[in-house]
Amino acid sequence: MIGISKLYCGTVEPSDAIRYGRDSGKLPSHLLQFSKDKKPVVVWNVGQRCNLKCVHCYSQSKDIEYSGELTTKEAKDMIDGLAEYGAPVILFSGGEPLMRDDLMELIAYAKEKGLRAVISTNGTMITEEKGEELKKFGLSYVGISLDGLKETNDKFRGIEGAFDDALMGIRNCLKLGIKVGLRFTINKRNAQDIPGIFELIEREKIPRVCFYHLVYSGRGSRLMEEDLTHEETRKVVDLIIDKTKAAHDRGNPLEVLTVDNHADGPYIYQRLLKEDPKRAAEVLELLKWNEGNSSGHGLACVSWDGAVHADQFWREHTFGNVRERKFGEIWEDKSNELLMKLKEKKNYVTGRCSKCKWLDICGGNFRARAESVHGDIWEPDPACYLTDEEIGLVADVPLAVR
Repeated sequence: MIGISKLYCGTVEPSDAIRYGRDSGKLPSHLLQFSKDKKPVVVWNVGQRCNLKCVHCYSQSKDIEYSGELTTKEAKDMIDGLAEYGAPVILFSGGEPLMRDDLMELIAYAKEKGLRAVISTNGTMITEEKGEELKKFGLSYVGISLDGLKETNDKFRGIEGAFDDALMGIRNCLKLGIKVGLRFTINKRNAQDIPGIFELIEREKIPRVCFYHLVYSGRGSRLMEEDLTHEETRKVVDLIIDKTKAAHDRGNPLEVLTVDNHADGPYIYQRLLKEDPKRAAEVLELLKWNEGNSSGHGLACVSWDGAVHADQFWREHTFGNVRERKFGEIWEDKSNELLMKLKEKKNYVTGRCSKCKWLDICGGNFRARAESVHGDIWEPDPACYLTDEEIGLVADVPLAVR
């Protein structure tokens, strides 16, 4: 997760994280990525059922009943284990989490145990009444997915009217004073809508937006050919930076982040190095603390059946099940070779990743994408768009001299 506004627009300074000792238990949510202990933020897929048919769904959800999901008691036991281990945040996800009947009870229980609770939803079910419930139970944040403007989003999400219903959910959250933000997965089908998304969030006074790079997982694997090229990705990241800066210059301090491609960090740093070297030095320090991709270290996933994964996209590998062992026991199990390697993955990545001067900052990017394309966990992430010159493999000299 790369904070465009935090880094490029200077809304976070290194001293902000130092003030809290960089302890994940003390840091406010917007600074958690800079913690030194890297206790994992845990995504819990509360169920697989969903009322939409999104073409990129990593959980391959349908609007049907699924068996084998954690019961209320099992879910509370799992939450007890997260609290005991010191996980700072639980993110309730799905499928569509609002389709789970005991969701509010479980949110309240997580809060009672000291966890910060956030929810990732398609927003279509957040009526005024449901919004009142979410406010009552004190969610820290509601992330609502919109993958384009009306026509684009509805095609992407497979249901006509999904855009209008999600926008209704956003407005209901805003009206009730619930912090809400958009989640947008970038691909060839919707990249052209990004300027319109910025117009939407400013018009609707939505304070936050996360732009996700596509991960080839679940139904998203079918979209691999619709991912942006490296050059297209660079242009989109520049567009997001420019739109964020313009909003800040107008006195609208939007919180803008990119997610799931940690090449964005070095890219922003290199751009700042040309524009504002002093700020670039501060950003480099923050990026080092961030450490890049954190799957299997600062990020975990508990699936609907209790299986523990490195992140929500990468279900080919399971480290254990919370029905059998506490989360902390699973997460610290030194006999699990893959899990231990993921915590130190910069020692195991191969190819250009292993020689990249930004490895400590990027963390090797997404292993799930590498495995999906190359069939090898440790191969380079194919979505890294930095050139050989930018990562230090080739001297950056004029073409005429070469």
